[in-house]
Amino acid sequence: MRGDVNNSGIMTTGGRTTVTNSAVGTGAVLHISSGGSGGQDETRKADVGVITALPVELRAVRDVLGLKRVTGTEIAFHEGDVEVRGRITRVVALRAVSPGQRSTVAAFSDLRQHYSPAVVVLTGIGGGIHPTVGLGDVVVATHVVYYDARKETPDGTRHRGEGPAAPASVVRAVNSFFDDHEVPAALQVTAPDGVTRSFTVSTGPIGSGEAVITDSRSPIREFVQTYNDKTCAVETEAGGLVQAFYEQSGPGKVGGWLVVRGISDHADAGKSDEPQAVAARHAAEVLRRLLPYLPTGRPAVGD
Repeated sequence: MRGDVNNSGIMTTGGRTTVTNSAVGTGAVLHISSGGSGGQDETRKADVGVITALPVELRAVRDVLGLKRVTGTEIAFHEGDVEVRGRITRVVALRAVSPGQRSTVAAFSDLRQHYSPAVVVLTGIGGGIHPTVGLGDVVVATHVVYYDARKETPDGTRHRGEGPAAPASVVRAVNSFFDDHEVPAALQVTAPDGVTRSFTVSTGPIGSGEAVITDSRSPIREFVQTYNDKTCAVETEAGGLVQAFYEQSGPGKVGGWLVVRGISDHADAGKSDEPQAVAARHAAEVLRRLLPYLPTGRPAVGD
C-alpha cells in the first residue's frame, strides 16, 4: 500500500476481518441489549403464571404450592419452585386488583411483562350449573363460553356467545392428566385442619361474564347451557384471560391458558361464602397435580 491513508472507519488490507457489536462513523453510538437477539430475554422467569381474583383463592395457591411473597416489588407476586412427580416447575402467582374481566386482563399483562410464563392458569372458585358437579368438586376448563356479548332489542335480548378454546398443546396436556386419573378423577386431600375430604375433577366448558349469577332460573344460565349442554360452571374472570391471550403481540408471548375452578355454590339463591375456602383449596390441589403435564418446555410426565 502506497501513499497517505486517512481512515475514520474500518480498514482491512488482507486476510479476514470480523466485526461484531460495533458502530462505525463519527459520533456513532452502540446500544447492546443484554437480552440477546432482538433485545428479547429468551429465558423465561417462570414456567407457569397463576391468576386469582379473591384473597381466599390466593391463600390457597400460596399454601398448596408453597409460594413466597416477592419483596421490593410494587405488584404482590408470589414465587416458588414446585416439585411434582420428579419435575420442578417455576410458578409465579398474583391476585388481580379486583374480581372481573378487566382486572384479569391487567393481571395477565403484568405476568407477561415481568415473568413471560409459558402458560397462565386462572384458578379459584366458581358456581356449578351441571348436575354432575357438586360442592367442593373441581372443573378443569379448556373452553370458555363468554355470555356477555348480546344485543338488546324491542323483542328481547339476543345473546351472541363466544366459545374460544385453549391451544391444542394445553388440551393435550389436560387429556394426558385425565388419561392417568380417569374422568371424572377421584381425589382425596387432607386440609390443614386435619379434615380429609373426597371430591371429583371433571373437564368441560365454563361460562364467563361480568354478571354474578345467584338465580337458578337466570336467562344467562339457560343461554350457556343451550350454547353447550356440557357447560359445567360459571364465573367472572376467564373471558378476560382468554381475550388477553388472544390479543397479545410482540416478544415474550404466553403459549397457553387454562382455567381451574373449585365449585363453591350452584349459582342459585343458596350461594354462600362459607364453602369458598374448601373449593379454592381443592382447585389449588388440582393445579398442583396438573403442573407436570403443562407444556412449559420442560420434559413432560412420562418423557
